[in-house]
Amino acid sequence: MARIEPTHGTDGAADAGEGARRARGRGKAVRYAVPVAVAGVAAASIGIGTALASSGDPDLPKISAQDLIAKMAKSDAQQLSGTVKVTTDLGLPSVPSGLSLGDAPAGGKAGHGSGGKDAGADTSPQAKLTELASGTHTLRVAADGPDKQRLSIVERAAEYSLIRNGDQVWAYDSKSNTVHHSTAPKDAHGGKEAPQELRGASPQELAKKTLAAVDDSTSVTVDGTAKVAGRDAYQLVLKPKAAETTVGAVRIAVDAKNGVPLKFTLSPKGGGKAVVDAAFTKVDFGKPAADTFDFKPPKGAKVTEDKADGKAGKGHGGGPGKDAGAPDLSGMNVLGKSWTSIAELKAPGGVGSGAGAGAKGGKDAGPAGALLDSLGSKVSGSFGSGHVFSTRLVNALVTDDGKVYVGAVTKDALIKAASK
Repeated sequence: MARIEPTHGTDGAADAGEGARRARGRGKAVRYAVPVAVAGVAAASIGIGTALASSGDPDLPKISAQDLIAKMAKSDAQQLSGTVKVTTDLGLPSVPSGLSLGDAPAGGKAGHGSGGKDAGADTSPQAKLTELASGTHTLRVAADGPDKQRLSIVERAAEYSLIRNGDQVWAYDSKSNTVHHSTAPKDAHGGKEAPQELRGASPQELAKKTLAAVDDSTSVTVDGTAKVAGRDAYQLVLKPKAAETTVGAVRIAVDAKNGVPLKFTLSPKGGGKAVVDAAFTKVDFGKPAADTFDFKPPKGAKVTEDKADGKAGKGHGGGPGKDAGAPDLSGMNVLGKSWTSIAELKAPGGVGSGAGAGAKGGKDAGPAGALLDSLGSKVSGSFGSGHVFSTRLVNALVTDDGKVYVGAVTKDALIKAASK
């Protein structure tokens, strides 16, 4: 059970059994899909101790950490609209001139029909939303129950929108006037679930993913209050205790009235500015206008129909059959748990396997080997040799025999995992 350390104004220890009962009630708050890029921030359950909010601005009643998490779990805000500012700084390296990751087919171009060279790539939600992995972006979001959602990436002279209305899902890029149409996939209960692309960019979803990593290796406190998008909020702080993780702390601003996460900030252990900062700048919990979720392809737009009926891996950037440009996630194995989880999987075609020649200065390593040598640091162990690629949060080890180990953990942790 997680130890929640007291901040200012502790008023006694909460009953441990009561904390466990409340923790089990958070089921709604931790349903999500774990992307490989944050595989180190996965798993486990929430354990509760006691901590109270310190006084701050605004002046709100004190609340224990377990009560604040329970408030988040019970939050049932089905309707909202607003603007979210997302800033991401992973410290991703740039690709050297003359080398291209496009030497292998990109997933977003694999299954979206014929046409111009940008056909499919322009309208693939997965391909488009990877832009959120760096820089600052403005999103407009809206929801009206489980069957109506809209997410738009607002650019200087264009807008990319992903809209779900019932079982119909549309992706529209105004810059290229291209449209991708699909059917929402079925969930475990036979109903239609929202595509992952519509569920992964908001402070709410980021908070759910992070709360799922909380266990006895995490210190959880309530640290003051804040004003976010004009609303009063408590600040929940999660700090991993494991030495192997690269995560320093996560701060979640929780709406004091309805328990909805309004701001999510992830700071790296190495210091510096936040790796991820996502916050509502405007939010309204009223019912959005019905036409918010209406969509008809504009005149002259190129429309690509998804014939995969929403099946995973085919409808949103995967394309039928194996995608030579993506990792083989079907064979992914997760090592460890919580903040120190490491995903083990096969490298994309042409990467890692055979790259050893490049590491030894051979002439036949090709673009993949040259790219590994340029971007990664060479390492070795009982597993053989390979390259480690580092960002400010996520590190990845690609071995010369074609295996990948990735997580929000240190380089030494990856080498140790690969050596077992």
